[in-house]
Amino acid sequence: MTAETSRPLLSVERLSIDFGPRRVVSELSFALHAGKTLCIAGESGSGKSLTSLAIMGLLPKAASVPGGAILFEGRDLLGCSDRQMQELRGKDIGMIFQEPMTSLNPLMTVGRQLQETVRRHEALSGQETRARARQMLDAVRVPQVDKRLAQYPHELSGGMRQRVMIAMAMLCKPRVLIADEPTTALDVTIQAQILELMRELQAQFGTTLLMITHDMGVVAEMADEVVVMNQGLMEERAEVRSLFAAPQAAYTRKLLAAVPVLGSAGPPESREERPVVLEVDNLQVRFPLRGGWFEPARNVHAVENVSFRLRQGETLGIVGESGCGKSTTGKALLSMLPFDGSVKLLGCELNGIGGEALREVRQDIQMIFQDPYASLNPRKTILDLVGEPLLIHGKGDRQQRQARVAELLEQVGLPAEAMQRYPHMFSGGQRQRICIARALALNPKVIVADESVSALDVSVQAQVLELLERLQREHDLSYLFISHDMAVVERICHRVAVMFCGQIVEIGRRDQVLGNPQHPYTQRLLSAVPIPDVDQRRDFKALLREIQVPDPIKPKGYVAPPQQYRQQDVDHLVAVG
Repeated sequence: MTAETSRPLLSVERLSIDFGPRRVVSELSFALHAGKTLCIAGESGSGKSLTSLAIMGLLPKAASVPGGAILFEGRDLLGCSDRQMQELRGKDIGMIFQEPMTSLNPLMTVGRQLQETVRRHEALSGQETRARARQMLDAVRVPQVDKRLAQYPHELSGGMRQRVMIAMAMLCKPRVLIADEPTTALDVTIQAQILELMRELQAQFGTTLLMITHDMGVVAEMADEVVVMNQGLMEERAEVRSLFAAPQAAYTRKLLAAVPVLGSAGPPESREERPVVLEVDNLQVRFPLRGGWFEPARNVHAVENVSFRLRQGETLGIVGESGCGKSTTGKALLSMLPFDGSVKLLGCELNGIGGEALREVRQDIQMIFQDPYASLNPRKTILDLVGEPLLIHGKGDRQQRQARVAELLEQVGLPAEAMQRYPHMFSGGQRQRICIARALALNPKVIVADESVSALDVSVQAQVLELLERLQREHDLSYLFISHDMAVVERICHRVAVMFCGQIVEIGRRDQVLGNPQHPYTQRLLSAVPIPDVDQRRDFKALLREIQVPDPIKPKGYVAPPQQYRQQDVDHLVAVG
C-alpha cells in the first residue's frame, strides 16, 4: 500500500470541545479512509453527536474548540470560514441528522427542498435539477416518486422521511457521509431497510461513511472500524472484528454484555397453572374520521378483534411496528380510550364502567409510559408525583404517604431523599425508575409497560429490565410489555403476541413465536433484527420489497370477518388467511 492510498480522507486529531467550563469531548483522534465505514459508538452524553457537528462546522454558539484539528484532504476545517464551510457541506461532506422531521422544512415540498440543495452547489438547469432529485429518490427506493416530490414532510411516514434525508445528503455525491443515529426512532424493518440502502449507496457512489450509533447490532452490521466513546473520552478504537472478539476496554465489555441478543433465551418458566388476572375478548377500537358534507362517515379500525389471557406473575409481550395497534390496545385496557368487546380484570368487566367504579378498578392496573419526562409534571416534586395515586385514592395521611414514597423509591433503587427533587434533576433511566415507583404505589396486580425502555441507553435499559424482573418476583406482578424490540421482548417475556394492522397474527410462548415463527409477518420482523455479531451479518435486500398493508379506514358500520387461527403447537396460534 502506497503512502498516497493509505492517507485518510478525513482525520480528527486530538479534538477537544468545551461547553463553558465543562469539557464534553477530550482529545479525540480517529481516521476515516476512503470507501470505508467507521462507527462511533457510545451512550447518551458520550460526545458522539457533538463530534459530528464539529466536523460539519455546526457546533452551537455555546460550544468552543480549545484544541485539535479536523483534516479533510489535508485541509483543517476548524480554520475555515462560514462561507467556506457552506461550500463544503452537502458537496464534499453530507450529513443525515437523527430526527428527519426537525431537519426538513415543513413549509416546503420534498421536491423543492431537494432541488434547493442541488442549486446551492451545482449550476444545472431546472429540468436537470428536477431529474437529479427524481433520480436520487429512485436510488433510495422511494415508491411513487412524482407523488412524493409534491408532498410535504408531514405527509410521509418516519421511514420515508429518513429516505428523503438520505437522498438530500447524497444529491451532490459527497465524498463523506455522516449519519447521526439514522435509525434510532425507526421500527426494526424500516431500520433494516435504511441500513441496506446505505450499503447500496456506498457501493454505488464509493461514499465514505461515518456512522454514529448506540446500537451495537448496527455497529456489527455496518462497521469496518469502531471508536467507542464514554463521557467525552475515547475508550477504545479497533477493527470491528477485533472489537467484538476481544474488547480491550472495561467499558466496551460492559456495553457489549448489556446488549440483549435475540436467540439467547431458552424456554420460559411455565405460568399455565397460575390464575388468569386479565381476560381480553374481541377488543375493538375505532377512531371516527371527520368527513366533508357529502362524504360518508368512516372509521379508522385501529384494533380489530384482539383476544388474549394474562396470568398472575406472567409477562406477555405485544410486538409490532408503529401503527399496528400495540399502544392503543394498552390504553384501551385502562379505559383511556372507548372500546368494544370485553376486558375483565380479576373477573370485573371494564367495558361500560366509569366514575368511582373505574377509579376503584384502576388501583389494580397501572401504566408505565414510553417517555418518562413527558409523563412527569416538571413543576412537582418526586414526593408529589409518586404519592399522587395515594392521594387520589385517599390512602393514608401526608406522613404515611411520605413513608410509602420513601419505601417505593428504595424498591426501585433510588435514595429516599430523592423525593424532594424535581424530574429535570434526574437522568432518563432514573426518571423511568420514578415512573415505575409511581405505578407500584397502589400495589397493582397488572402493569402495562408501553415501550418503557425504548428511549434508554443499552446499559440503563438492562438495569431497568432487571428491576422489572425483580419486582415481578417480589410482588407477583403481571406485565403487558409493549415493544418493537424483539431481543428485549425475548429477554423479559414468557409469551409473545405479534400484532399487524390491528390484529394478533401470532401468539404463543416466546420460544415458540421467536424461535419457530410461522406467520410471514413475524418472520419478516425477526429477519430485520441486527445481531451484535460480526459473523452473523444479515442480508436485508428482501426487506426493501414493500408488503401489502390493508387499508384500516372503513365505512361506518363495517364489520370485519373474525380472524381464523390454526394451532401450530400447544398455546401457539397462527393467523390464517
